[in-house]
Amino acid sequence: MLALAGSALAATALAATALAATAFGAGAAAGSGPRVEARSADLLAVGLVQGDRMSIHLSRVLDNAPLRDAVVNVVLRGETHATVAEADGSYTLVAKDLTLTGAAAIEFQVTQEQLHENLKGVLQVASPTPAPDDRSNSRQMWWWALNFGVCIGFLVLISRRKKSAQS
Repeated sequence: MLALAGSALAATALAATALAATAFGAGAAAGSGPRVEARSADLLAVGLVQGDRMSIHLSRVLDNAPLRDAVVNVVLRGETHATVAEADGSYTLVAKDLTLTGAAAIEFQVTQEQLHENLKGVLQVASPTPAPDDRSNSRQMWWWALNFGVCIGFLVLISRRKKSAQS
């Protein structure tokens, strides 16, 4: 009986360690890049930046339908950049200027048949944050695993005392 309770305690501690590792790993990956929004009376442009690449989603304000088959140029830091239309209806811009820190005025120049719109916004790129200290994350994960193990141990001891008191 004692060996069975010990193996259950070990399995529970191992599961708690895996759960804590998953939770800490998911929190580190949840960060996203800068975002810019620009709108006019008819259109909304949302740009999501990851490194030197911006994914631009254009939609009509009236019905939120994506604007496809348009020619989109982006004016960033005084330079005009052409975008590439993607199969999903978005547009992609690749430019080294997207990696520069600070605020930058951005203008989306959209042309589709008779439609000519200039949407203006501000892109705010924060300076890169230093990588978190891996030792402290590991230390905290083991601390949580130890606490889970101790709590499970106390619950096992309490249940044994109740069973022995009933016998």
